[in-house]
Amino acid sequence: MAPIALENEDHARDAAFNSAMHGKSAHGRQGLMAMMSKRDGAAQKAAVDEYFKHWDNKAAKDETADTREARRAEYATLTRHYYNLATDLYEYGWGGSFHFCRFAYGEAFGQAIARHEHFLAHMMGLRDDMEVLDVGCGVGGPAREICKFSGARITGLNNNDYQIERATKYAAREGLAHKLKYVKGDFMQMSFPPNTFDAVYAIEATVHAPSLEGVYSQIFRVLKPGGVFGVYEWLMTEAYDNENPHHREVRLGIEQGDGISNMVKIPEALAAIKAAGFELEYQEDLANRADARPWYYPLAGSLGQVSSLWDLFTVARMTKVGRSIVSSALEVGEMVRVIPHGTAKTARSLELAADCLVEGGKLKLFTPMFLMVARKPMDAK
Repeated sequence: MAPIALENEDHARDAAFNSAMHGKSAHGRQGLMAMMSKRDGAAQKAAVDEYFKHWDNKAAKDETADTREARRAEYATLTRHYYNLATDLYEYGWGGSFHFCRFAYGEAFGQAIARHEHFLAHMMGLRDDMEVLDVGCGVGGPAREICKFSGARITGLNNNDYQIERATKYAAREGLAHKLKYVKGDFMQMSFPPNTFDAVYAIEATVHAPSLEGVYSQIFRVLKPGGVFGVYEWLMTEAYDNENPHHREVRLGIEQGDGISNMVKIPEALAAIKAAGFELEYQEDLANRADARPWYYPLAGSLGQVSSLWDLFTVARMTKVGRSIVSSALEVGEMVRVIPHGTAKTARSLELAADCLVEGGKLKLFTPMFLMVARKPMDAK
């Protein structure tokens, strides 16, 4: 694999684009209401064009090393525009924590999401007043929960201005502004000094990196000697065969619908974390645990596995009928110009990803929760 040339950061450009595309919607209500408050069609079109140029008219059977390399070369722009387009849809359909989780018997969706975050904090030994970095923090749902659970002071790193604004708003609303702060930046070229943090975690975020060794090396650099790194990584399993056309369609559908430039298999992630200098203390594919319900059950629209009335609404939106109704409503909203153009296309892409995630989960080709806990040696510089 060729070395990655890092994209030049331009925070002023990104802030101006964020202002044009999202206006003041980050400070208002979330989900559909946020979508309806955006009015700059040119900025929205630019985001749609920049993101979907990597996927339109590029079937899995025609994929080449060059097309994957083109996505890797524009990893930061691809990820930033993906979340410009998808954040409101995520918050509408999934909530403020953009990740999967395990489900115990009778466990409600929100409780399971929080337990997954608590488990990572527990495995890392996070505690009161540790300085912790959240790599790829989204709108701050996990940071808020882990802060409440552990007492740690958390810095969230994110390359999307809109998400940073929303995360900052939520932290203040919940009385956590003194414990949480959010910083704009590219996780492949972090601006923090060496040996800054006691601990670093990433929840389903470093999959957006063009090179796992590259992002893990940055994390290693900013950790203090003896510091701990915990990650839930999205990976293809050993069962994945890139020469199998169906397997490749599943992988490409996940990448397209989730803003991923280059997803790899489990052995590559294990090699990357060791190559970065870490001592690996724990590894496990949590998707292989014998849970009451599989991690993908909400995406599969499995109404029979719902355990609460509130969860019924969440899962109903994920059924094929529910997703089709939402996408059709967005198309109507675009026609009458109350929803930004391209929102329905983004929703359809998320539908594709949902189907491929479920298929990948059922065939054991993919995991969104490969847990690694590693430590920076005490004698490391």
